[in-house]
Amino acid sequence: MGRNSFAEEFIKAFVIFLAGGFIYGIIEIIYRGHTHPSMFVLGGLCLLWIGGFDSFFVKTPPLWAQLIAGGIFITAAEFACGMIFNIALGLRVWDYSKIPLNIMGQICPPYFFAWVILSLPAVMTENAIRSAFGRSAD
Repeated sequence: MGRNSFAEEFIKAFVIFLAGGFIYGIIEIIYRGHTHPSMFVLGGLCLLWIGGFDSFFVKTPPLWAQLIAGGIFITAAEFACGMIFNIALGLRVWDYSKIPLNIMGQICPPYFFAWVILSLPAVMTENAIRSAFGRSAD
């Protein structure tokens, strides 16, 4: 089977991005009662990265490695976004400063572990979307 066209891959990636944005926004609304548009973008990018992580390897990494990598990526992305939106722009999208071992109020260990756990449904969601569209031959 040949590779999918650029347009097919773009549409697949766009659907994954939208799914990540909507799912993350819904999680935030359920958990915090509100969200911010920047979190839609962050959620979309995180789902794209978590789902695409295994494509960097010849052999698919074990699930536990994918989940830890997801937690690391989301935490790093959260820190970067926090530095932009919370610190530089002063938007106060979130503040973890009251949570022990936080770094500049932007990231903290409890949320890292939450991101590791939430990486499982993220991997499953991304795989389901790719399967629905048909995976391209690598």
